[in-house]
Amino acid sequence: MPAARPDTAPTIAPSPAGEARPASPKLDLALLAVSIGGISFSAPLISATAAPALAIAFWRNVMSVGVLGPYALLRHRAELRAIGRRPLLLAMAAGALLAVHFALWMPSLRMTSVASATALVTTTPLWTILLMRLFGTRAPRLVWLGTGVAFAGVLVLTGVDLSLSSRALLGDALALGAGLAASGYMLLGAEVRRTVSTTAYTLVCYATTSVVLLGVCLVAGAPMSGWPAGVWWQIALLMVAAQLLGHSLSNRVVRTLGPSITSTAILLETPGAALIAALWLGQWPPVAAYPAVVLILLGLVLVARGGRAR
Repeated sequence: MPAARPDTAPTIAPSPAGEARPASPKLDLALLAVSIGGISFSAPLISATAAPALAIAFWRNVMSVGVLGPYALLRHRAELRAIGRRPLLLAMAAGALLAVHFALWMPSLRMTSVASATALVTTTPLWTILLMRLFGTRAPRLVWLGTGVAFAGVLVLTGVDLSLSSRALLGDALALGAGLAASGYMLLGAEVRRTVSTTAYTLVCYATTSVVLLGVCLVAGAPMSGWPAGVWWQIALLMVAAQLLGHSLSNRVVRTLGPSITSTAILLETPGAALIAALWLGQWPPVAAYPAVVLILLGLVLVARGGRAR
């Protein structure tokens, strides 16, 4: 895969088939803000839903495919048939990484606090920077300083959770792994979106994610049904907020804003999800965790500033 560029100023590339050219950078930034708002509801909703985490991950993706599928087949059928082998394989690989992300992060919310799991999964920009460096993209010093500060916060936070329980520490490890998987998903998605429309890419990606998660659920023996109607409504709300408004809109803007800015904006999910969890679920993180979360957010802000300077 060619090295993805950490674009810091929106660039307009030739529009993929079937998709209009972006109206303006301001529109993409507004869509990104809506995306982060939707994603912020994800962790509290998962914690509040009385169903196995893996089953929730599977059904939210299946519902998304059910919503997007008819529209994609109606408006993008020709594009879907004409997708080349390389972008198709990359889109499927992105879907597999998204499945890994869900399979790790959603169970982590049952092991550690919403604040800890969210802060750790939003280290996606740090993993993105490291992966892009492997492909030859050099980052400014401020970006590496921010990376160091954020990882210091990760060490502090995992130390706090270790003092609570080994289960909380395992949840932290799963959340970190989920952040790493998300960075690969973001980079692959940015590459595919150079030539493929959001709708076509999203359908292939989510369909692949659903198939992989189905296999994971079957292997793990996770129950797939048998819950009250309220649980299904919660999963549907999760699909709309986090999947359609969250991930789909981030897929929409990643082509113009770039993977670095798009993934860095995820840092806003941490305070949003923690506030929602505290007010809705009464889930307040331990006092010692606050400095660690602040360090992580500070590091991510430095990464963002370094990216803009570049």
